[in-house]
Amino acid sequence: MTVVLKHESGMIKTVKKGFSWTVFFFGLFVPLIRGDLKWALIMFLTQFLAASVTMGLGIWIASLIFAFFYNKLYIKDLLEKGYRPTADYEEIVMHYVNG
Repeated sequence: MTVVLKHESGMIKTVKKGFSWTVFFFGLFVPLIRGDLKWALIMFLTQFLAASVTMGLGIWIASLIFAFFYNKLYIKDLLEKGYRPTADYEEIVMHYVNG
């Protein structure tokens, strides 16, 4: 399922809800492509630390963990930046804000 968010400037962002396969396979490149530099840096540092401890395997472990949470975090960040849900998705987004 996807969530559609619209900014008052007219920008529209569509974000999938739930597990992020793209983050699992491509890691920190997903937030970089989306322009989410804060989470790209956090993912880089986490993957770097995990990889240094586990001789490289930690990158996949960190990507797996972030894959479960990244879409929710991205939606929350968009809401903080002024994006609002379209009428059809308001209930779904409010679940993210409250839960």
